[in-house]
Amino acid sequence: MAPSAQATFPVFLLLILSAAIAFVDGSSVDPSGEKFTHVHFYFHETRSGPNTTVANYKNLTSTPSFAYIGVFDNYLRKGTDPSSTLLGRAEGVGVFAMPDGRSGLLTATEFVFTAGKYNGSTLTMMGMYAAAGEADRSIIGGSGRFRMARGYCLSNVISIDALRLVAKFDLYVKHY
Repeated sequence: MAPSAQATFPVFLLLILSAAIAFVDGSSVDPSGEKFTHVHFYFHETRSGPNTTVANYKNLTSTPSFAYIGVFDNYLRKGTDPSSTLLGRAEGVGVFAMPDGRSGLLTATEFVFTAGKYNGSTLTMMGMYAAAGEADRSIIGGSGRFRMARGYCLSNVISIDALRLVAKFDLYVKHY
């Protein structure tokens, strides 16, 4: 009996993918041109009031306190003071689900730098934000000065109240 088209399609797709990878020219990436950069800033979130930078959507299921989605467009500043130099924005989304009682928020964040030496560049971060202690998340990409970025981000909440959240961010990035 001849193999069906459904059975051979994954094999065919794998062969095409293998051929494409074999013909990729890796000469455009110079490993000796790789750089390491430490980026430090403070993340300022306004939680309520006329200039709110986060929108929260709760109770998306019939189970109370199970699901949460938040969208944010927060400020990146040089210092903890809300009037310190603006370096850029943190734009992204957070998704929270805790069926087993654990506390954490999966975040996907684009750091958009609008001033200073990284003006016009971006870094993309993804990972779990822990409710307490230090959060350790992955840098998974970038643009401008941070092309082909990879690395990690460590962050700690400095202060939090009903109106504001300020967190210290340190990003350790390899890029070209």
